[in-house]
Amino acid sequence: MAVLQKIRGKGVLLLIIVGIGLFAFIGEELVRSIGTAENQRRQVVGEVYGETISSQEFQDLLTQYEEALKFMRGTSSLSDEETTQAQDQVWQMYVNYKLIKHEADKLGLTVTDKELQDVLAAGDHPMLQQTPFVNQQTHRFDANMLKNFLTEYEKMQTSQQEIPEQYREQYTNIYNYWKFVEKTLRESLLEQKYQILLSATILSNPVEAKMAYEGITKSANLQLVSLPYTLVSDNQVKITDADLQKKYEENKELYRQEVESRDIKYVSVAVKASAKDKADLDREMATYAQKVNQTQDLTGLVRMSNSVIAYNNIPVTKSALPVDIQQQLDSISVGTLKGPYYEPSDNSDNIIKLVSKMQAPDSVQVRMIQVGGATAEAAHKSADSIYAAIKGGAPFDSIAKRYKQQAQKQWLVSNQYENGQIDEDNAKMLNAVNEMAAGEIRNMEFAQGNIILQVTDRRAMTTKYNVAVIKRPVTFSKDTYTKAYNNFSRYLSMSPTLADLQKNAPKFGYTVETREDLYSNEHYVANVTNTRDAMRWIFDSKTNPGDVSQLYECGNNDHLLAVVLTKVHKAGYRPLEDVKEIVRAEVLKDKKAEVLENRLNGVRSVAQASAIKGAIVDSLNHVTFATNSFVRATGTTEPKINGSVWHKKAGQFVGPIQGNNGVYVYQVLSTATDSKAKFNEAEYENQARAEHLRNMSAFGGDLYIDGKVVDKRYLFF
Repeated sequence: MAVLQKIRGKGVLLLIIVGIGLFAFIGEELVRSIGTAENQRRQVVGEVYGETISSQEFQDLLTQYEEALKFMRGTSSLSDEETTQAQDQVWQMYVNYKLIKHEADKLGLTVTDKELQDVLAAGDHPMLQQTPFVNQQTHRFDANMLKNFLTEYEKMQTSQQEIPEQYREQYTNIYNYWKFVEKTLRESLLEQKYQILLSATILSNPVEAKMAYEGITKSANLQLVSLPYTLVSDNQVKITDADLQKKYEENKELYRQEVESRDIKYVSVAVKASAKDKADLDREMATYAQKVNQTQDLTGLVRMSNSVIAYNNIPVTKSALPVDIQQQLDSISVGTLKGPYYEPSDNSDNIIKLVSKMQAPDSVQVRMIQVGGATAEAAHKSADSIYAAIKGGAPFDSIAKRYKQQAQKQWLVSNQYENGQIDEDNAKMLNAVNEMAAGEIRNMEFAQGNIILQVTDRRAMTTKYNVAVIKRPVTFSKDTYTKAYNNFSRYLSMSPTLADLQKNAPKFGYTVETREDLYSNEHYVANVTNTRDAMRWIFDSKTNPGDVSQLYECGNNDHLLAVVLTKVHKAGYRPLEDVKEIVRAEVLKDKKAEVLENRLNGVRSVAQASAIKGAIVDSLNHVTFATNSFVRATGTTEPKINGSVWHKKAGQFVGPIQGNNGVYVYQVLSTATDSKAKFNEAEYENQARAEHLRNMSAFGGDLYIDGKVVDKRYLFF
């Protein structure tokens, strides 16, 4: 009881202690949650309508698209340029879909499973033609082929039977590709629905149709007097800040940008081989030229030489070789050597040894039986028996089945093997394939066993060359790069500001260049690859105008780069200061037009106008409302002249008209109507409507702005 009383007496103190403990716990959780949120924010690669996509989510989309591309093209990899294009395409697809879906959700537009199945049943959607489920007889997508494949794939997933890995991988690739197509098709159908609904709101009418018809068929011949703006010198007009502000407000929509851009100045240095580097390579290539004529192992020698062209000791078609090598082949005799010589087209030293030249098929149909055994000797003995049996008349297929092989006939095309590295065994077999006649059978012995090979057909005879090429680009040495790096580093250390960079550049042989309006969705700075770190620095919120970057090593480890941020252009309307010169040019035209129009006061005829000093008289024929006429006197098209000719009568004097490059007056000499063109109201209504639909392209930009699209891919890709 006494203990309980003591606890009650210290109740307030206990509450404080417990409260502090709870506060510490809550504070710890708050800090942890803030840290988690910050990490998540840092992983955001983009945003549309407030919905973010993480770098991992975008990478997953990119991987799906890249795998689909590789499947369609039948390749195992993509080039750097193709990967960059894929990244842009995936981002554009993602943003477009999110923008459209946002609008579709408000309208209640969806794509149901039944609608998707109807599209599959019809089989005429262009996307379906890119799938493996196209009937080769009808050349149309076959939904039954898809259904059968999905059934087989499902069985494969649950089957206990051992399935060769290559078949499992092939089925998985096809399945993944189909899931990509299905997802993309569903998104495409939703976008198509929205576009159809939107286009249905665009209408035309009989009045517009009649105007469109007359705009094409009614024409006029004019006698034109041009007063070019060059007749008024710039110092004859005065431009005030009020003039600039007024013109800016008139054309403000022209100066709106959807996303932020930045202006930079930069110094980019390409590291190049020195004269010593070239001389060293020449000596090395001379040594290889001697070895080429002495060695019995050309394959090993070419590999040891670090040639950019592999040699596999097999005959290849010309197309497998670089163009500059192709051009040399027919001037070289078999067994002879050319080089070393310098090739300026790709800045390389070259040696060519033509081993042999032959007529061989571009496509060969083959089948084979692989023969193994407990030992290599046992395999050789079995292969001898099989070969003897087939030569004695035993059916190839029957023998293959006895050894649990299908021995299917397969076409082997030159371009399937010409451009890769091939081992000795495969080279041996390919040489045999190129030499064998149709129907010929060979028993080919290898270290691990034998292959009974038969050529069943040969097609497209062509010239093939067994040619060893040592091609070595003239590149800089490590010493040359170090010297260039140290020189550039010294330049930057002496140039902490933009003014210093510009002052010191000539001393070091560098040039400070300018790039305005660089956007974060661009992949390269100064057209140099691998400049992601520089892009991150340029668009970092902590980078301020006037800041000078560090030295970046970029390109293919052959470029040095330094950047200065000079200006930031926020998304929205560019301020007058940014576009002042553009606005000034427009105001200058207005002011000069005013001067020229004053000179035309009281002028009521071409004769009077032509008397003005500097006036140029010319004729314009077949001027219609629907086209733009080119005025030779001022060297530009002038749409306002075409716009003014509407319903003018012969003899009528028109002007002055302020154009792009001058002020104009004209007299209508004659008018005409194309009697051959018949008026079809429905046809011209459709044409007018189609023109309106084409002009709706700006609507996508409005959606982009409304969606508050944020693109931060430059931070990750």
